[in-house]
Amino acid sequence: MDRFREMQCFVAVIEAGSFVAAADQLRLSKAAVSRSVIDLETRLGARLLQRTTRRLSITEAGRAYYGRCKQILDELEEAESAVGEVTGHPVGSLRINAPLSFGVLHLAPLWGPFMARYPDVSLEVDLADRLIDVVEEGYDAVIRISRMQDSTLVHRRLASTRVMVTATPAYLATHGTPERVADLAAHAVIAYSYSPAGDTWRFDTPDGPQEVQTSPRMRTNNGDTCRAVALAHQGLVLQPDFLIGDDLAEGRLVEVLPDFRLPEIGVYVVYPSRRHLSVKVRVLVDFLAEAFAQPPWHRPAEG
Repeated sequence: MDRFREMQCFVAVIEAGSFVAAADQLRLSKAAVSRSVIDLETRLGARLLQRTTRRLSITEAGRAYYGRCKQILDELEEAESAVGEVTGHPVGSLRINAPLSFGVLHLAPLWGPFMARYPDVSLEVDLADRLIDVVEEGYDAVIRISRMQDSTLVHRRLASTRVMVTATPAYLATHGTPERVADLAAHAVIAYSYSPAGDTWRFDTPDGPQEVQTSPRMRTNNGDTCRAVALAHQGLVLQPDFLIGDDLAEGRLVEVLPDFRLPEIGVYVVYPSRRHLSVKVRVLVDFLAEAFAQPPWHRPAEG
């Protein structure tokens, strides 16, 4: 195996934290990654990693070698980007993160057309709802659905989404339809764990801001799970229209307290602050902005 692949595997193991995760990231077998690192250690005549059945740790020699390997691989990536800068043709790999539900519903259909348009760009797309550190975790771009308060990151607004309280007609027929914000406190709630609102929901009403402390019957870190449980008539959910728009349009869910609105939140593409934006990131940002110029979840009736 060549030196580049040995370095690539070694760095991936360190950054992923295990041989299995590194193999998934590199799309290789665990045996191939392990063999590569063993060959590297044999060639260098030094132990780079300490392996036990329960943990993997880096040696002092491994730490020093990792720093140089990372520098070399980063410079190679920059070299590929530089070719794109000169030719105006995007080249290289893009590492992208997005929230799970949004990534499946609205981004997955876009990656094929993007790859067809830019055949020399390869993609690594990770889906996770937790807050990602773009710089520390080495992403080229991250999709965030938030109110964007981090001024250290460069971002471009792609679209907006409304967050609303909904339930099934059957649930409301059984438990009653809330008429005031305070009424929500008496209802079962299927809560999204990563919601910035937490258990306290705040509304803009004709009488000014109002809030209510809800009592979740269930918590989950996935919006699709919230939706599924709500569709099973088990409670209210606070979810964005990009996820539940079709349910609302087809009557499976109905909005509760439609006159008491929550602030819209933005859908952003976020990337590290750099003096020069690489061609591959620029074309990605422009492609996404084009794709979401008319968000599919925005319907004329919603204004």
